[in-house]
Amino acid sequence: MAQNDSFADYPSLREKVVLITGGASGIGASMVEHFARQGAKVAFVDVDAVSAAGLSNRVDDATCRPFFVHCDLTNVSALQTAVAKIERALGPVHVLVNNAASDDRHAFAEVTPEYWDERIAVNLRHQFFVSQVVVPGMKKVGAGSIINMSSIAWMIPSTGLPVYVTAKAGIVGLTRTLAKELGGDNIRVNCISPGAIMTERQRRLWMTAEYQAEVMRHQSLKRELLPADVARLVLFLASDDSSAITGQNFVIDGGWV
Repeated sequence: MAQNDSFADYPSLREKVVLITGGASGIGASMVEHFARQGAKVAFVDVDAVSAAGLSNRVDDATCRPFFVHCDLTNVSALQTAVAKIERALGPVHVLVNNAASDDRHAFAEVTPEYWDERIAVNLRHQFFVSQVVVPGMKKVGAGSIINMSSIAWMIPSTGLPVYVTAKAGIVGLTRTLAKELGGDNIRVNCISPGAIMTERQRRLWMTAEYQAEVMRHQSLKRELLPADVARLVLFLASDDSSAITGQNFVIDGGWV
């Protein structure tokens, strides 16, 4: 990704340690690239080592090459170990982006307790525990920014993936309470709720001509929304430019909701 001079540069992000979960592809990969181009020390975790390697190669000309750690975030012990490895290599985390998620479709009547637990682990639980493990380092450096990724799915509301929708609504509640819990330590916690972002996965699995027409019918802006649109908002919320903002949910959906 070439740097676009028409977009903002954030000097406050230079040399900052940034951790992105689910950073190997999609919106997460765009975040990794954008932070790397800002001169941040970017670390990302994912289960997809192949995509991670390709991403690292794409930004190998960045000041600090992105640092990848393979990790299944549904394993809380493994994610704690992964964060410890990142902090040993790069230092305390200044910015955490809780991005990892999976919007697999599922029928309400067919959800079992086991499937419920697995979906909550994939889409919600790790956001709490990754936050928990990076906060001591943020307190040590005197500041931090946690950005949780939700979705407009719970606002519409979407159908055909009720556990995912439940998790995404829960993330907004988690954001609100952590902002109050951590504000006294100068740690900001905000949330982003994207709409229909055209990632490779979305195009491959869900973006039929019929659904694309539905998206355009609902959006006020009649154009595709791309991962970079979300990444640029994340940069702002991570930077000192947003130092007075916490506890908020930012919708980026082209005017759908």
